[in-house]
Amino acid sequence: MTKVTFMGAGSTVFAVNILGDCMLSEILYDAEFALYDIDAKRLEDSYMVLQGINERQNAGRAVLKKYLGVENRKEALHGANYIVNAIQVGGYKPSTVIDFEIPAKYGLKQTIADTLGIGGIMRALRTIPVVKAFADDVEEVCPDAWFLNYVNPMGMITGYLQRYTGMKTIGLCHSVQVCTKSLLERMGMEQEGVFDKIAGINHMAWLLEVRDKDGNDLYPEIRRRAAKHEGDRIIGSNGKQHSDIVRLEYVRRLGYYCTESSEHNAEYNPWFIKPNYPELIESVGIPINEYMRRCEEAEKRWQDRKNQMIENSFTHERSREYGARIMESMESNTPYKIGGNVINHGLITNLDAKACVEVPCLVDASGIHPTYIGELPLQLAAMNMTNINVQLLTIEAAVTKKREAVYHAAMLDPHTAAVLSLDDIVKMCDELIEAHGDYLPKFQ
Repeated sequence: MTKVTFMGAGSTVFAVNILGDCMLSEILYDAEFALYDIDAKRLEDSYMVLQGINERQNAGRAVLKKYLGVENRKEALHGANYIVNAIQVGGYKPSTVIDFEIPAKYGLKQTIADTLGIGGIMRALRTIPVVKAFADDVEEVCPDAWFLNYVNPMGMITGYLQRYTGMKTIGLCHSVQVCTKSLLERMGMEQEGVFDKIAGINHMAWLLEVRDKDGNDLYPEIRRRAAKHEGDRIIGSNGKQHSDIVRLEYVRRLGYYCTESSEHNAEYNPWFIKPNYPELIESVGIPINEYMRRCEEAEKRWQDRKNQMIENSFTHERSREYGARIMESMESNTPYKIGGNVINHGLITNLDAKACVEVPCLVDASGIHPTYIGELPLQLAAMNMTNINVQLLTIEAAVTKKREAVYHAAMLDPHTAAVLSLDDIVKMCDELIEAHGDYLPKFQ
């Protein structure tokens, strides 16, 4: 029997997407699913929801078991074939709130703060010790398991695991799957039969090629239409204004579109979130403190959604996530293509060899096989390297426990460096380290 262990199973919606997909699979429907978390209430919520899906849509054929607390972690992992990682160390409160509120005191505004910037740095530093402990357990009780990491900051967490542990690890995101589709929808262009090539780093992988079913290059038309969309405001399904102006500016200025949203990419560069230019922030529709709003809204909606998920009327449809499809491919030896995060090792020749890059990968029973890309256009490689610098320095800080490496990571962050002085960057880092307390290692 295939065993899938889900770390951070209290992330109910995400656990439903991955494990619900498995239950709807002809290959994985009778697997054993081990649900692990350190929060008893959230673990129980997820167990109830998933058991309902199992009974209503899978005739109860899957085996669900729950494991609470660090003392039961090895048992949850024992004999696992696949491990899905979806933890959030420190949660929304206190850690995410700290990551936003202390930088804001120094005049540093953020939107998502989970991938780069000072928020991404701190999130990585408190997460890496936990995933290191996971890796130690995996080596002992399930050394052949594949570790599917969904935790941000993807480049830092996955990069650390692949360089400093022996686990078979792949980093997974869902921005690759929707990149081309969302762009063509926004541009009002045909999607049927379109094929693409995407590579770079997580959340800043580039749509390098996009062609129609006859092989015609669609980029000239995309660039023409992107120029006309400057300043557009589009009303989303939630009735709020949003835009994709940052990514369309990438198309206009750099020539290429990238995978992750404008609210993310606004804080991966020095150009848009400038305190002295509030009209610029407004003109490109950047939602400051967006992740905090999302967390607060999610908490308010959760009870009603949980009740709906437990009711007999709730059913699951297969999601766009790669997780279950990777497992199916490996179990059946049926090749499947993903966008995966792996150590570079010359795959993208003008990026650092130690960087964690996002490239097309082929999956089958023998593992996950990344594809060679070659050189990125120079301006795109340069953009990626501004982010990779921060990722590598943060990993160095996690490994060496040197406070100076934390400072270096923050000093080299494009957005942080564009706003704060060196003295304020150091003071901010010290205040954040103090505030996070035991969630962080002791830095020298």
